[in-house]
Amino acid sequence: DYEAFVCVLCPAGAGGWSPLDSNKYQWLEIKLEQRTEITAIATQGRYGSSDWVTRYFLMFSDTGHNWRPYRQEDSIGAFSGNSNADSVVMYKLQQPVIAQYVRILPLDWNPNGRIGLRLEAYGCQYKSDVVGFDGSAHLLFRPDPSVTPANRDVLSMNFKTLLNSGTLVHMEERSGHTLTLELFRGKLLLQLRKGRGSSADFHPLVSLGSLLDDQHWHHVSVERVRGLVNFTVDKNTQQFQLPESWSHSEINEVSPGLQKSQSRRNFHGCLENVLYNDISVIERAEEKQGNVSFTCTESIDVPVTFASPGSFLALPWVSGGESVSVTLQFRTWNKAGLLMTFDLQHNAGTLWLYLSEARVRLQIHKTGRIMTDITAGASLNDGQWHSLELAVRRGRLAVTLDRTDSSTASTSFPVAPDSQLFLGGCPDTEHSSCRNPFSVFQGCMRLIRTDAALVDLIRVQQMLFGNFSDLQMDMCGIVDRCSPSRCEHGGRCSQSWSTFHCNCSATGYGGATCHSSIYEASCEAYKHKGNTSGFYYIDVDGSGPIKPQLIYCNISDKAWMVIQHNNTELTKLKVSSGINQHLAHFNYSADVEQIQAIITQAEYCEQELSYHCKKSRLLNTPDGAPFSWWVGQSGEAHMYWGGAVPGSQQCACGLQENCVHPEHFCNCDADSKEWSNDSGLLSHKEHLPVRALTVGDINRSGSEAAYRVGPLQCYGDSNFWNAAYFNKETSYLHFPTFHGELSADISFLFKTSSSSGVFLENLGIKDFIRIELSSPTQVLFSFDVGNGPLEVKVETPSALNDERWHHVRAERNVKEASLYVDHHPGAVQKAPADGHIHLQLNSQLFVGGTASRQKGFLGCIRSLKLNGKTLDLEERAEITPGVTPGCPGHCSSYGDLCQNHGSCVEDHSGFTCDCSLSPFTGTFCHKDVSAFFKPGTSVTYTFKEPYELNRNVSAQSSSIYSDLTLKGENVSLSFRTSQAPALLLYVSSYYREFLAVLLNRNGHLDVRYKLQHNRDAEVFRASGRNLANGLLHRVSVQRLAETLSIQKQETKTFPLNTQMHLFLSAESGEVDPEIARLNALGFTGCLSVVQFNSISPLKAALLYPDTSPVIVTGPLSESSCGSSLHTNPYAAETTHSLTDHVGSVNTGEPIVNAINSDSALIGGVIAVVIFVSLAALAVMARFLYRRKETFQPQEPKAGKTDDSPETPFNTDPNSQSIISDNQKEYFI
Repeated sequence: DYEAFVCVLCPAGAGGWSPLDSNKYQWLEIKLEQRTEITAIATQGRYGSSDWVTRYFLMFSDTGHNWRPYRQEDSIGAFSGNSNADSVVMYKLQQPVIAQYVRILPLDWNPNGRIGLRLEAYGCQYKSDVVGFDGSAHLLFRPDPSVTPANRDVLSMNFKTLLNSGTLVHMEERSGHTLTLELFRGKLLLQLRKGRGSSADFHPLVSLGSLLDDQHWHHVSVERVRGLVNFTVDKNTQQFQLPESWSHSEINEVSPGLQKSQSRRNFHGCLENVLYNDISVIERAEEKQGNVSFTCTESIDVPVTFASPGSFLALPWVSGGESVSVTLQFRTWNKAGLLMTFDLQHNAGTLWLYLSEARVRLQIHKTGRIMTDITAGASLNDGQWHSLELAVRRGRLAVTLDRTDSSTASTSFPVAPDSQLFLGGCPDTEHSSCRNPFSVFQGCMRLIRTDAALVDLIRVQQMLFGNFSDLQMDMCGIVDRCSPSRCEHGGRCSQSWSTFHCNCSATGYGGATCHSSIYEASCEAYKHKGNTSGFYYIDVDGSGPIKPQLIYCNISDKAWMVIQHNNTELTKLKVSSGINQHLAHFNYSADVEQIQAIITQAEYCEQELSYHCKKSRLLNTPDGAPFSWWVGQSGEAHMYWGGAVPGSQQCACGLQENCVHPEHFCNCDADSKEWSNDSGLLSHKEHLPVRALTVGDINRSGSEAAYRVGPLQCYGDSNFWNAAYFNKETSYLHFPTFHGELSADISFLFKTSSSSGVFLENLGIKDFIRIELSSPTQVLFSFDVGNGPLEVKVETPSALNDERWHHVRAERNVKEASLYVDHHPGAVQKAPADGHIHLQLNSQLFVGGTASRQKGFLGCIRSLKLNGKTLDLEERAEITPGVTPGCPGHCSSYGDLCQNHGSCVEDHSGFTCDCSLSPFTGTFCHKDVSAFFKPGTSVTYTFKEPYELNRNVSAQSSSIYSDLTLKGENVSLSFRTSQAPALLLYVSSYYREFLAVLLNRNGHLDVRYKLQHNRDAEVFRASGRNLANGLLHRVSVQRLAETLSIQKQETKTFPLNTQMHLFLSAESGEVDPEIARLNALGFTGCLSVVQFNSISPLKAALLYPDTSPVIVTGPLSESSCGSSLHTNPYAAETTHSLTDHVGSVNTGEPIVNAINSDSALIGGVIAVVIFVSLAALAVMARFLYRRKETFQPQEPKAGKTDDSPETPFNTDPNSQSIISDNQKEYFI
């Protein structure tokens, strides 16, 4: 229980404090009888008046100087005060404060009144043992050796000092090893030293704290439980493991203030309540050496804080001597800022001394010219105190940093202040002579001397000397925002005076605090972004503690995650004398916790386990003790083999009852002299992966064996597809309270037809967090952490209630809140400076609705993750009315991933692409089907007819033939060749009608149509340049009724001389003789993705030769010659690389050169196809054409051309090719 020990407000009577002037330079200070533990503060306005304080600073001190502001949540400096004169506003301090002085600094007050205050403080008396050290003294304490050593040792104390380095405590155990607690550059280091003597090396174990040389009390404790140590400084704790030699050691000496190394400094300052295992070291110390005092004597150094852009300190200059000397100490986090400026006497110019790029720079300007320019120091923005001296003597000007780094310059004019010296900045007034073209200084200064005289800053504070604005007197308000670091996942923290920044490069995480992962959680997620097989970084727990891991994704109909280990090859064993067993350990490319998380979220996992044997038994079935076994995930040995069930002590053949010898349950147990094997897949997820393998029975003469443990392979992602469908506005799912005090990230997918609805909500007493669809085109992320409600909105150009999946990502941390929807530009809301940072929730988390059952969501929510953990929506939905587990309809969102006319097929968990109507293959119908042709190689595709027809029975055939009548064709193909002329594609009919795609003798692309047997073919010239250049070209020929279009880089349209229909049959007539002569040359080159309407003859010949009506002549095999190496248009756009791996690693494109890669990519040759050039096949497909309508004959036209493909077949070299009367050509 605590009592009110000071009362400056008397609730029942009149009175209160009200200064004569109401301005921001007033304060109320209370001196207590002794140091007291203060736990709460309460305020009221002045009794019976309009005077009250609405906002104030609360400060504490032990001496009445060097005040320390109290910060709520380590960030908020100001307290909210009263709104009237009578009500009491009380604050219970989150961390009690021990002090003798309390000070209230009013910041704002009732604008219709004055500053008025009544104050009450709560707490209790505080007693302590204190000892002071002057840098040469120490104590020595030896624990009682008769006391049985405990498994737990605890050393705790409080300390304060003005020096940033010195040894607080030296602990030594009986073997001579020591633990040392040392203050170094304002941080506490816990160090281990092995062995005795000055030559023994120190090994830093851990560092904690910052700015501990501020002359305020700090608490430190070291707790050791066997080899585990908890190291605490103030409110921050780090845990680490001691070396084995220290796990059971006994401390026999504790020496506060002592350092047994000549190279290190003893402690100069005060220690309080030094306890070792609850024994007071100060009281029980056996030796007291040096000047040890049992009081804490403190020097009075009055610092001043320049905290705002308007801060400055103006000091009058009264010295009239020839020399000038100004010295001070400063500390800051900023790289830039004005330290000092003054006008020179006799209008000789202006001197500026300022920080630039963390160095001190001095410039003297006169009439726009730089007369003097020198620099000194480096890295002065490290938060440490640095001494600065400006000295001018006899025409020499010197700037000295930290007494060692000095720069000088000669001056031909006197350098002395005219009347005033300005520190930190300049007054913001028109009449001031001070000008500051640089940044203002934000930091602390102390020990300011002008001509060796110390400036009395207390008199300045009392406005008796100099002038100032926006200064915090008698305190240094510097805060280390990087200790502890708010940057997560190894992000590097840097800071300025008012904020911090996290460098997330090479971490795999992004955001203001490196909180959210930039990688997907599974290969399943990469597949649904349109990615194909390759190496990807997988972050199984998102923003959780498990690091991203590089894993191979084998993406087909299923997205397999393949985790390799150090020996996936077949390993042969031979008899070795004296060796009864072979033990193999497998080290995987992923960590244990990563593998465990992958297996847990996977739908299915497997690992091949095979044993090849020759006179080497395996499990010794049916009744013997196993010779071999494998060790799984938990370290337990398993006696069943691949293909069998757990606990069976069988192999696959035993389970299937087809072993070579039925009396055994494994083939190898027959002990045959012939080679045999037992192989199969292990698929019990709880046992995987195989960590070790023990093989016995290999020490007999003639025994031989080999084993193989394949990589761990898993597919499916139960988290990715975990979904719930909300079919009532009043329905919702509830989960335990979401804990995201400092960092909270939420991601999910939704689809709906409703215009609004709340996705999720979690409430606290005052705080809350909510994400909702506020309109068809707006998602709203709102929250309150104590600073008032904040909203982050994203507007989308198109409606989101379109029954397609949309991805929402929201994050809130101590710096900002952000919201992203799909790939639209995100919205970011900065957190208020010095505001509340802890999100404190206490109710249940509601998903799909609110506690009030209003504004409920109608639709599907999927893959809901909070701080990397997936909520099991389906499990809750099964027991919740109005909500059903799962949500179908994925093709509406992912169907666009199926390329090249592939069709999307719904699956329970995702989708697949049906490529049967596409000439492409692969997961997304993205992989071209190509073959390299040589002369003599061809593919013939024969159309199937529904009936066998007699070509003379025209009456019956008319109706059947009409089913095979085409009013248009769509032909596409790709080719790569250096041959000209060359026939690429030929389609003919029994009636000598045909379609041909060919290269003429000049390599120009011609398309020939002959649609009437008694007339010659029409020739359409599709390209006027040589395409026989070894490059990949793509051609598309489309006819719709009487219009023909040929696409090659650009589309050309030709009118045909009739409206025609294409009639298909299964009989073949004679080949056009001109085409036959051209075809006799054969074709040498690459043909790819050939399609005629819905038929892909080359794909059928290469992939389905046994079930397709194809005839292949000559050698034919699949090739990658038709690949254009185009990038995936659905790959992720932005990536972050980890630099310690070979190759390019990102979220959208697999690493192709990490292990085995395409040689073109390894060589750096990347082909970029600006316009996809389709071209061809040396395929003769037998089609039958028949005209359904006749046309009027046109006048024949004769002509000559050098591009005619018939020319090479002319036996007379002097003759010219003649185009027949019925032949027409169109040149492009």
